[in-house]
Amino acid sequence: MDTPTSTRPAFRPADRHRLLQALAQTHDARLYRRLRAVAEVAEGQPITVVARRARVARSTVHRWIKRYRAEQGPEALAERQRSGRPRVALALTDDRLRQLLTSDPRQFGYTTTTWTVPLLAAHLRAQGVAISPRTLRRRLRAARFRWKRPRYVYSERAEHVGAKKGGLCDG
Repeated sequence: MDTPTSTRPAFRPADRHRLLQALAQTHDARLYRRLRAVAEVAEGQPITVVARRARVARSTVHRWIKRYRAEQGPEALAERQRSGRPRVALALTDDRLRQLLTSDPRQFGYTTTTWTVPLLAAHLRAQGVAISPRTLRRRLRAARFRWKRPRYVYSERAEHVGAKKGGLCDG
């Protein structure tokens, strides 16, 4: 008959000492949280309780313990480089945006005197820089460019004629 294996990982006193020392020296919040969780498990706390306290799943605590035990060091719990999403429009620099925004759209063949985000995105796409208006707005905000949308002017009515307000009034 097989004897059940312990679900609680075994830690040596040197591991506990190393974890507590790293816990006292770290300034990174994510690393601190991971070190604290692994240190609590090393001190004998149940994984369920530690996971609830750290507000993560039990499998996450198990993964942290596995990473720590594989490398035998607190640096195993540090944040690792991630691939992330590739940057869009690397050729679009802040200087190039500034140059476009200070230029007149009419010199590029457009019939407007001001740039709008959709017009600028279409112009950049025509030049081979694939960027959506949403991404362009984010890039403009990140580059700290601010401008108001152009006001729409209703041109069918003469300026000197006022708008009629209220109903007919026989004096």
